[in-house]
Amino acid sequence: MTVRVRCEVTGVVQGVGFRPFVFGLASRLGLGGFVRNEPRGVTLELEGDEDRIDSFLDSLKNDPPPLARIEEIKTDAVPTLGEKRFVIRESDLEGSRGVLVSPDIATCDDCLRELLDPADRRYRYPFINCTNCGPRYTIVTDLPYDRSRTTMSVFSLCEACREEYTDPSNRRYHAEPTCCPVCGPRMRLVDVNSRDIGGDDPTAEAIRLLESGKVLAIKGLGGFHLAANAAHDDAVKTLRSRKHRDQKPFALMVAESAAAHEIGIVSLVEERLLTGRERPIVLVKKRDDAPISPLVAPRSDSFGVMLPYTPLHHLLMAGEYPALVMTSGNISDEPIAYTNDGAQKDLGGLADAFFIHDRGIHTRNDDSVMRVIQEAPRFIRRSRGYAPFPVTMPLDTGGREVLAVGAELNNTVALSRGRHVFLSHHIGDLKNLAAYESFMEAIRLLESILEVTPSVVATDLHPDYLSTRYARESGLPLAQVQHHHAHIAAVLAEHQRCDPVIGVALDGLGWGDDATLWGGEFLVADLVGYNRAGSLEPVLQPGGDAAAKRPPRMAYAYLAGALGDGADEAARRHLPALEDEERRLTARLLETGLNSPRTSSMGRLFDAVSALIGVCDRNTFHSQAPMELEAEAQKAADEDGFYPVSIREDESGVLRARAADIFPDTISDMNGGVSTSVLAARFHNSIARMILDMVRRIREASGIETAALSGGVFANAFLTERLVTLLADNGFEVLEHSLVSAGDGGISLGQAAVAAARGMKERE
Repeated sequence: MTVRVRCEVTGVVQGVGFRPFVFGLASRLGLGGFVRNEPRGVTLELEGDEDRIDSFLDSLKNDPPPLARIEEIKTDAVPTLGEKRFVIRESDLEGSRGVLVSPDIATCDDCLRELLDPADRRYRYPFINCTNCGPRYTIVTDLPYDRSRTTMSVFSLCEACREEYTDPSNRRYHAEPTCCPVCGPRMRLVDVNSRDIGGDDPTAEAIRLLESGKVLAIKGLGGFHLAANAAHDDAVKTLRSRKHRDQKPFALMVAESAAAHEIGIVSLVEERLLTGRERPIVLVKKRDDAPISPLVAPRSDSFGVMLPYTPLHHLLMAGEYPALVMTSGNISDEPIAYTNDGAQKDLGGLADAFFIHDRGIHTRNDDSVMRVIQEAPRFIRRSRGYAPFPVTMPLDTGGREVLAVGAELNNTVALSRGRHVFLSHHIGDLKNLAAYESFMEAIRLLESILEVTPSVVATDLHPDYLSTRYARESGLPLAQVQHHHAHIAAVLAEHQRCDPVIGVALDGLGWGDDATLWGGEFLVADLVGYNRAGSLEPVLQPGGDAAAKRPPRMAYAYLAGALGDGADEAARRHLPALEDEERRLTARLLETGLNSPRTSSMGRLFDAVSALIGVCDRNTFHSQAPMELEAEAQKAADEDGFYPVSIREDESGVLRARAADIFPDTISDMNGGVSTSVLAARFHNSIARMILDMVRRIREASGIETAALSGGVFANAFLTERLVTLLADNGFEVLEHSLVSAGDGGISLGQAAVAAARGMKERE
């Protein structure tokens, strides 16, 4: 029997070869009708034998194009029209939007073969792409996703490219960035004065400069990298000096997965991440004999490694070097440069030459960073390859859409639409005007491409955050969400949960509802609210932010709590980096409380122990001391010793874990000659057991059997693996992050979920 059905398909279904896939499938099944892009997704009508239409729908659901992500297929019967042919119609621009924008995708195997084929007309052309790969999010300016609404609109297709672009059987059919050397963007190699130095083959000259030890600013997919030969000590030293980045590890790019195995110990899960279409930076354990300059990651046990994800990267990796340093092209604390003029202005003192092109980047997008913990991928930074794909909440906003403006550090913003929360790319730390402008650009982009006008803005409690200032000045109703509640809400949202959990939120800093600095928190929480059931016992943070940069100050503060009058002598003996003048200043600050806020921060506790046992005495970058403390602990991975931590209930009913208990036992072990690595491992074990003890007590009082883990501390694999094992062995269900970062990059998701849940409760 001949029937006709209308299908509305939502999800990532534009710019991913969806229409030619539908065209080919319908044509093979002998169906008539049409397919077209619309603001809400893709609409198609099918006419023909009912069984064949059923076969079509089965294939669409179970075997869609590789890059498509179908959220929903709605089907309705419509009158037959007698159509025998299937066609692709022009896009319909009218109506409300519901399409999901695809992230940027790494070069596919078909394009890579063409890139390296001397007989192909796109041989060594650095902008080769098709419907299965290439730029999406970084070039789109509006929806629906058509060429005229991308930064490729200024390039007119040549006859050969237009033939491919309009042929439904070709994999470049409506691949919006389609181009070739005749009609597309071009690379230029220029010096710091913008003079061409590339000759007839700028890519070959760029490789020569990198081989010789020069630093290049390279315009890529979502912005600029600063690149250098990773085996060339002088090149890496020069880059560190110019970027004022003394110790923070640099990311590396290697040509292929085999090269990653030569410099790191790569697990199967890590290899799948490295070779996946998203191509994040993946943290892998260093090999001792890696042919990489020791200056690349001088105080880390890991390399951050990625594979090429653009045609240009594949061409550059043909050089005579085992890897390239590929670090974000920015000056300190500012977003990555993404325009040619901006890069030459900001990076002129950092790079010897600029490898640029004339394809515009509409949205800057830094590299994603991942780590494998318990054989599962975990985000350190969620950005290129993943943004702006949404997380689905366990509830619907009911049209009361939420703009969530995130935290101060590692900022992302998010915008809800129905049950989806769309997270922006990584924006960074909101510490200056350039970062704040990037933050506002991200908000404008999400509102534009989603065609959403938020009705409420969700923000942190901290009164001095730039994101909080933006929220106050937006004119929208405020939904203020406590920092650690947002962390736990993000875990709940990921897991489609609304029920109460015991939330373990551990990080460096979050403004508490009592106007003190929180960071070692145990909450009984759901999406609507929370109760603070426990925390680390607060200590003074001598000198405020200065103590976050100088771990010995926090060590002194904990020694004061543990040893009283004996703290100064212990500091003289065990904190040599705290010289006399600073030690006396720290003692006065602790005595008077001047500029020394009380904090329950777990991050500051890690700082303190790192300084005490001689691992790190200065945080030159965010979380340096905790990262180096974990690396030290990994050297004694079989150690199971720990130091007991007492827990008491204070006058307000909040459980307090006295972390100062760790310090006398640690000093005793130090005096007994216990190695630094064993000390570090015992500290981690102590924290895991303290958390277990705290969570068990909260379970006894609340009856809740589920623990949700969030906060930047859970980027620590050593601690997380031990804690999760302990919790599971004690009968807890454990919820962890997998879709967003456990750190502050996931805060915007939690803020959006809390604001949506509160809005739903108000409407009930």
